[in-house]
Amino acid sequence: MKRLKVGIIGQGRSGRDIHGYIIQKLPELFEIVAVSDPLEERRTRAETELHCDAYADYRDLFQRDDLDLIVNATPSQLHVPVSLECLNNGFNVLCEKPLARRVADVDQLIEASKKSGKVLAIYQQSRYSPAFEQIRKIIDSGVIGRVVQVNISYNGFARRWDWQTLQEKNGGNLLNTGPHPVDQALQLYGTDIMPKVTCIMDRAVSFGDAEDYVKLILHGNGRPNIDVEISSCCIYPEGTYNVQGTLGGIKGSIQRLDWKYFKPEEAPDQSVVSEPLSKADGTPAYCGEELKWYEESWSISEDGGSFFDQMGMKFYTMLYNTLANGEPLDITPEQVRQQIAVMEECFRQNPEFSNHSF
Repeated sequence: MKRLKVGIIGQGRSGRDIHGYIIQKLPELFEIVAVSDPLEERRTRAETELHCDAYADYRDLFQRDDLDLIVNATPSQLHVPVSLECLNNGFNVLCEKPLARRVADVDQLIEASKKSGKVLAIYQQSRYSPAFEQIRKIIDSGVIGRVVQVNISYNGFARRWDWQTLQEKNGGNLLNTGPHPVDQALQLYGTDIMPKVTCIMDRAVSFGDAEDYVKLILHGNGRPNIDVEISSCCIYPEGTYNVQGTLGGIKGSIQRLDWKYFKPEEAPDQSVVSEPLSKADGTPAYCGEELKWYEESWSISEDGGSFFDQMGMKFYTMLYNTLANGEPLDITPEQVRQQIAVMEECFRQNPEFSNHSF
């Protein structure tokens, strides 16, 4: 099995603590041979920890002929230009989220990927969240019936004052956290059509000018309503997922899920009655029946590491199979393009939180 040689642009929380951490858990698949970062102390640390080459200028990576993949872990506002440089210089690139702020930028990246013949991948590892995969299995089994509504909440209370609270840096909850729940939401809504979008944004407790509260609803005829909430001012979060179906539902978090359903063949036969309902004694009655409910639960297994480890390693294994074996990407730039289209519409509806004019 060939080990792929990786260069990482950026040694901050993303480049070191996410990508560097996960890649080192797959030593049979990948080897980090070079990094870049403008901060000398980060370069020195990488040389010591990873025993790799380190450059102040990421463009020095383009002079190497041994890199199978470049990971773009730069700050968000640099994702598009740096990924373009990587592709145009003939390198496969994995870009951190958010890929871009505008659909036009995604189209430019897709065109560069096609022109260079190199892979453009986006780190949407939450697609492989064990809890989300379990939710999809439950829905696909049909036990909860047709899905009517899905609530996905990434909520908590946290005041923040770093660069990811600034519009000029492509900060804010929608672009910073949003790619995870929005990607999951679109998988449940359906990627074959653009949903109708309703979005409300606010800045509540953070110190920058970007939004830290997002209420996003995806809806359309014949599709489930998807309610995504990303709030930094929620002191009482009540779980990550709540799925409502015609035969039951699912609730839970990234650690545990519970679902409850009835079997229609076991339910009493009912038909619409237009006359007033009465009890046996003739007094008014309300509709009521006894359904036999089935309840099941799921808890994450730690055998493969934390949920963070599991979804990261699964993503990188998928990417390895694409780069080394020619298998198609599970998570394509075209799918991420739909996500960015949704987010662009959110900003159009909330122009005070966009540093771009529409």
